[in-house]
Amino acid sequence: MNETIAVVGAGIAGLLLARELKARGAEVVVFEKSRGLGGRMATKRVGEAVFDTGAQYFTAKSERFAAQVTEWAAAGVVAPWPGASAHRWMAKPSMNALGKFLAEGLEIQRESKLVNVQREFGVWELTIENRPAWRVGRLVLAAPLPQSLALLKAGGVELPRLLAAELAALTYHPCLALLLTLAGPSAMPAEGIAFADGPVRWMADNSKKGISPEGHAAVTVHLSSAFAAEHYAKTEAELAELVVPGIADQLGPPVVNVALQRWKFSEPAATFAQPCVWLPDLGLGLAGDAFGGPRVEGAALSGWAMAERMAVQART
Repeated sequence: MNETIAVVGAGIAGLLLARELKARGAEVVVFEKSRGLGGRMATKRVGEAVFDTGAQYFTAKSERFAAQVTEWAAAGVVAPWPGASAHRWMAKPSMNALGKFLAEGLEIQRESKLVNVQREFGVWELTIENRPAWRVGRLVLAAPLPQSLALLKAGGVELPRLLAAELAALTYHPCLALLLTLAGPSAMPAEGIAFADGPVRWMADNSKKGISPEGHAAVTVHLSSAFAAEHYAKTEAELAELVVPGIADQLGPPVVNVALQRWKFSEPAATFAQPCVWLPDLGLGLAGDAFGGPRVEGAALSGWAMAERMAVQART
């Protein structure tokens, strides 16, 4: 039997899970549908301006994650947000750097969009768009939960009825992020972040954060989940027309360019009662922020919990 473990999704949960499994001696391969790593810890260049488009920072409340962040800081991978009034951590030089760091030493199949997953004769077969299929012994789905459930459904895999109902009830909020390049330095607070009401959830100045080079003022504007759900299909120009006038005073200089980042599954509206799901009879696991919690730390804790569940099952 093929003993390779496939992890689907190269966000923080999937990457930490894969690293932990590999450290325990397992053969692991990670599948990621895009080129980028780190999930919503994402960075985008628009012209000369640079934007952290998703998570702007993360916090560390649990003992285990705090210890891990201390290790990352010692390695120079993360640092406190410069000038922040609260203790916020950011990856260096930008948020996607942490995903790249965690991917080192792992086998990762990028731009591998799975079409379905099927279980037959004790082996998982992964059908991948425009690529050969893979056969593996165990499978962990660490992508956003609706995407994971869609893969199982497409492959005719049935979960236990009660579990399937509980998981299907977990929905996600969408996210829209406007990436605004300004004609000059923004009027935002010195620490570079501001929270708001109405259509805008928060704004972050990537220049004051140290992400965008000097002279290229770049502000990420995350819109509220309710606004994003209502206006998800609108273009960047249409969204800017609705949003920018209301935040013009906080921005300061005129907007000279608008780009848009969409996430259909950005943040779970509710989380599962356990940090992960492991079904040993199927050799199937599910992990991610829908289990550990809707933050970077929650995703990390879910990935670690998944590795421990699999290790316990392997010892029995």
